[in-house]
Amino acid sequence: MASAAASISRSLRRSLAGASSSSHRDRHLLLLLGQGGGGGGGRGFVTAECHRPVVLHKRGSDILHDPWFNRGTAFSMTERDRLGLRGLLPPNVVSSQQQIDRFMLDLKRLQKYARDGPSDTYPLAKWRILNRLHDRNETMYYKVLIDNIEEHAPIVYTPTVGLVCQNYSGLFRRPRGMYFSAEDRGEMMSMVYNWPTDQVDMIVVTDGSRILGLGDLGVHGIGIAIGKLDLYVAAAGINPQRVLPVMIDVGTNNEKLLKDPLYLGLQEHRLEGEEYVAVIDEFMEAVFSRWPNVIVQFEDFQSKWAFRLLQRYRKTYRMFNDDVQGTAGVAIAGLLGAVRSQGRPMIDFPKQKIVVAGAGSAGIGVVNAASRTMARMLGNNEVAFESARSQFWIVDAHGLITEERTDIDPDARPFARKKSELSHQGLRKGQA
Repeated sequence: MASAAASISRSLRRSLAGASSSSHRDRHLLLLLGQGGGGGGGRGFVTAECHRPVVLHKRGSDILHDPWFNRGTAFSMTERDRLGLRGLLPPNVVSSQQQIDRFMLDLKRLQKYARDGPSDTYPLAKWRILNRLHDRNETMYYKVLIDNIEEHAPIVYTPTVGLVCQNYSGLFRRPRGMYFSAEDRGEMMSMVYNWPTDQVDMIVVTDGSRILGLGDLGVHGIGIAIGKLDLYVAAAGINPQRVLPVMIDVGTNNEKLLKDPLYLGLQEHRLEGEEYVAVIDEFMEAVFSRWPNVIVQFEDFQSKWAFRLLQRYRKTYRMFNDDVQGTAGVAIAGLLGAVRSQGRPMIDFPKQKIVVAGAGSAGIGVVNAASRTMARMLGNNEVAFESARSQFWIVDAHGLITEERTDIDPDARPFARKKSELSHQGLRKGQA
């Protein structure tokens, strides 16, 4: 790879050597070969075409202010001359590894001088430092994340991302991703062309209605989409220039945010019914119009919309709901593993009685997938499905879900327990 990169670099430099006149100074070359893995044999990004050189239509300080292309003091003197960077950086050329070592030293100092040990403020301070790096040098940011994934995954995603989302308006410094709102109805088809890249492989979208276990956080929910894509880049090798975090702002029912003068989102109550669906429809049509091969992941939508939107789009667009389907897939693997760990055959899975804590989109998604798995083992007919559903006991914040209750989502109702079963099992409504 190194020899191929050198060959490409030499040929491109020769082709540009004669283009030094002022009429050709608008085209400049920046080689970004194997960014994700660095030059030391590390892993690069796996997205197709990610190792090709980039012809950059920028120069000088514009490059230094673009986190996608800025490498700071790691630019060689040849690159500085060709890109108009000489004099804009300190003269010493520093390797990318030296940059990372210096950055990690700053993080270690933060940990050393944390007076009270780890607390809510400590991981949030760590997130701020990482976010500032993300804002100025994306290549270095993902290299740090890849090399220290166990340490930093809890910072860029759960649990710290929950704190970030709760305080996002105060933490906001630089926009990342795209924002589509109820006020953009009729404009989304043109808005998608405001994003600077023609190739996007992965979109994570949220409406902020049910962020983690924190409830409705409105536009602050963009933090969950950013954090999830950071993990996809660092752990799955997706090209960071071909991912897009998206926030669909249809308002918020969080009274605290509605009254907060610093809140960055629409300060009006959430759209409901067909108005809400129309906004999501327009968004889906717009993104697949520009990027027909993109994958759209729905993240942290409240239950009533998570299931409805999944059924609405799953046969039309390349999309999935992470809470309903992603969590369910992992949970089923764990449940089947639990059967095997008991020394029982897999066919015994339908005999297991399972208690599910939580009746949100993730909990119901797990129950639906697990019951279908059981039903297939039992013959995949109506009797099999009824038998499978009888193996689940769902408990939410108000206790066991029963047929008597009127405050449960329609998707949970098929798993509600009969009153006669409660006395037989020694249980009662509301008992956790």
